[in-house]
Amino acid sequence: MHRPLGHPARWLGSPWSRGAAATLAGALPALTFPAPSWWWLAYVALVPWLLLVRSAPTRGRAALEGWLGGAGFMLSVHHWLLPSLHVFILVLALFLGALWAPWGLLVRQLLSGAPGARRRAAALVLVPSGWLMVELVRSWEGLGGPWGLLGASQWQLPPALRLASIGGVWLLSLLIVAVNTAVAELIARPAAWRPAVAGLLVCALATTAAWYEAPVPRTAGTVRVAVVQPGVAGGPRGRLERSEELTRALAGRGVRLVVWGESSLNRDPADHPALAARLAALSRRTGAELLVNADAPHAGGPGIYKSAVLIGPDGPTGDRYAKMRLVPFGEYIPARSLLGWATQVGKAAATDRLRGARPELIPVATAGGLRIGPLVCFETAFPDMSRRLAQNGARVLVAQSSTSTFQNSWAPDQHASLAALRAAESWRPMVHATLTGVSAVYGPRGEPVGGRLGTDRAAAAVYDLPLAEGTSPYTRFGDWAVYGAVAALLVAAGIGGLRALRRPARAPR
Repeated sequence: MHRPLGHPARWLGSPWSRGAAATLAGALPALTFPAPSWWWLAYVALVPWLLLVRSAPTRGRAALEGWLGGAGFMLSVHHWLLPSLHVFILVLALFLGALWAPWGLLVRQLLSGAPGARRRAAALVLVPSGWLMVELVRSWEGLGGPWGLLGASQWQLPPALRLASIGGVWLLSLLIVAVNTAVAELIARPAAWRPAVAGLLVCALATTAAWYEAPVPRTAGTVRVAVVQPGVAGGPRGRLERSEELTRALAGRGVRLVVWGESSLNRDPADHPALAARLAALSRRTGAELLVNADAPHAGGPGIYKSAVLIGPDGPTGDRYAKMRLVPFGEYIPARSLLGWATQVGKAAATDRLRGARPELIPVATAGGLRIGPLVCFETAFPDMSRRLAQNGARVLVAQSSTSTFQNSWAPDQHASLAALRAAESWRPMVHATLTGVSAVYGPRGEPVGGRLGTDRAAAAVYDLPLAEGTSPYTRFGDWAVYGAVAALLVAAGIGGLRALRRPARAPR
């Protein structure tokens, strides 16, 4: 039968058209993250990509379309880096997109043709497990870290946050990809609907059971904290003066801890007595200790650290934390001798920052010795860091951040949303303080506390932060969802290997 020119089968018959479709299909899930935050789209956003790869005529084509879709996803989720990295962001997207090539092979192997019920049921486990392996590998700091994990798109959904307290963001990613796989199976083979519908029912029942049966943190009072967001204040001096002005206005409001954003100081107060005296005066005036952040050398060291520094009424208390995980190209250049040219085509780091040695807990005397777990900027993307702080005894997680370079983009909203997940995973409230927005505070279930400070505001906001007791399942048991995905893939590979060995050899031609 003659098909019109615009028929999808004819259009997708071209390799170039299929490549463009794969790139666009991979980019679609970016809409589930802030700023759009179309969280509901996450449950079908992968379906076009899955259907396209499923129909790939060869294994090589499936791997290529997995690669191109991955590059489209990386580019769309990180598009706000374009003004800083310029053409280099395309190189990074293609490099990281290659991680999805094996996933493309897996999708074609399990979903192509007319698979039986057993293979369709296996796909509901193995396709999500393969996706999770991609997220795990690219979560390595040297490859850019776990920014844009699919499960992070559900940061504002209470049932999803409850699931995060059980299995972390990894469990959310698994369930989302499982739902997408089931929907793709229903569209591709509606007559053989039973495995797909059974998979959807399992996901729905798991979410319902988690909502009604999963433990929740026990309330344990509140502590009053403040976030100081100076806004775009005209360089380090103007930022300091504006932060001092906003902090002085907190006097008499019962605040116990005041948090400033990342790089709020370009000198270390421990090495500059005059600056330390100014900050100590603010502590005495407000009756609260200050957690500031110095982007500077410390005690004549050989390089620059980004350090959270606690200031009391007598000056620096000696408690501090130096950032351990740095932003590739933003705070250091990997293999600078080879990739140093990136500074010529974008705003890559001219000088490598130095890494801190270990996580720290900082006691806040004005809050009765309350122990806080500081994180700096990019580190809020890593579930293991907040989990470790909770294991070590942190009662509150505090993140100091700055996304002022990306002020008019999706980045500030994306970054602030991560705090909700980290709070829900650890059952520890989280304060996310920035220089220019978005600043936000979340309770121990990931619920918002008070209002957010957007990128259009310069203000000091006070929050009565709910504290919690208990240990979340994720804090106790860790990344069991990841281990389960690895085990599923290994078992499937073992079964496939045994079948290959038992298959009779073909006669020589």
